[in-house]
Amino acid sequence: MLKFQTPNGMHDLLSDDLTEFEKAKKTAAKIADFYGFEMIETPIMEFSALFEKGTGLSTDIVEKEMYTLQTKGGDSLTLRPEYTPGIARAYIQHGMQALPKPVRLWYFGPVFRHERPQAGRLRQFYQLGFESLGVKEPVVDAVIILMAFQFLKSLGFRNLAIDINTIGDAQCRPAFRRSLLGYYRNKQGSLCPDCKRRLKKNPLRILDCKDERCSRFKKNAPQILDFLCKECHNYFKELLEFLDELELPYNLNSNLVRGLDYYTKTVFEIYEDTEEGRVQGSLAGGGRYDDLVRLLGGKDTPACGVALGIDRLLNLQKGGKEENEVKEKEEKADVFLAQVGDLARKKGLKLFSDLRGSGVKIGEALHKDSLSGQLKIAEKLQADYILIIGQKEALSGEVIVRDSKTSNQKILPLDKALEEVKKKIKNN
Repeated sequence: MLKFQTPNGMHDLLSDDLTEFEKAKKTAAKIADFYGFEMIETPIMEFSALFEKGTGLSTDIVEKEMYTLQTKGGDSLTLRPEYTPGIARAYIQHGMQALPKPVRLWYFGPVFRHERPQAGRLRQFYQLGFESLGVKEPVVDAVIILMAFQFLKSLGFRNLAIDINTIGDAQCRPAFRRSLLGYYRNKQGSLCPDCKRRLKKNPLRILDCKDERCSRFKKNAPQILDFLCKECHNYFKELLEFLDELELPYNLNSNLVRGLDYYTKTVFEIYEDTEEGRVQGSLAGGGRYDDLVRLLGGKDTPACGVALGIDRLLNLQKGGKEENEVKEKEEKADVFLAQVGDLARKKGLKLFSDLRGSGVKIGEALHKDSLSGQLKIAEKLQADYILIIGQKEALSGEVIVRDSKTSNQKILPLDKALEEVKKKIKNN
């Protein structure tokens, strides 16, 4: 017998999951609103060329991870593997260049990458991001980092630290690139297959490789700080001064380059730092991308952004809790409606609708027949009053109103129950 399941690397979000996602989204919205960011939602599918050109042909995303299809009209479309190129495209398409600067945008939605599914890595996952376009000042980078830092703290992450680096710009990076090529050229035979390709296309990406065959060479590799032009040096220095003022803990990591071609100057990652060292990889990552809008056909537009994988963050958050930690109680109900029998269920449904329409927080288990089972749910919801309709009450048009604290109860006509319950709740 054929059994259908979710595709590998994709999963259903059930009620508890969606509750946690909504909490995370509301938290992000509060932070975004405080800093003046407006929400944007780009299409789930874009033309493939947008990511090939924007993200970079030599990146893992474009080379290995994109879900791409051909339409009947012959267009090549790709499921969104990340947001930033789409943000830049929307910025150009909707004339945002004319808006007061900076243009501050944030997003929260699904992205798709064909990765090997494992803990913390899904093929469909939700991404949150903050993007600031139009201003080329280190304070913009500092604010973006601060927003991600504050969001992570609001989720309960502690001992956060920032890895930060600069990868220069078009003025100083070519000399650094040549130096890297010279250093790694005679080590090419010892590199992993991916880095052998990177050496030809984008040697900076070798510094991003986690394979031990390549990592061992990083210690003696050329350092970008030795090649920075005066502008990039001063920019990075000023950014670090902002982070010092904000008292954000950071480490200079000269091997941090991030895996996307559009980055310029600032790159950073935020992670949990413990006595045992770095935990679970990065929790947030981003940087400056001053050339992307121009690359996609717009005007010169400096920009900076950060992205966070929500599924992974919420899973880590759950994993950090004690196993015996009590699950958060369900929302409390003022009243619980219990019924026994088909006629009682019909009578109870009308009373339930009237109470809810009057703003009363009411719980029910109309799908259950067992009174004891329903009373357990009422106890779980901490209902102050329980309304009970049995076969006898249904025939006589009455309802039993029981006080949960005292167990005192009285019988009322159904048409009087609504006002009586509202009065009791008001006086409680």
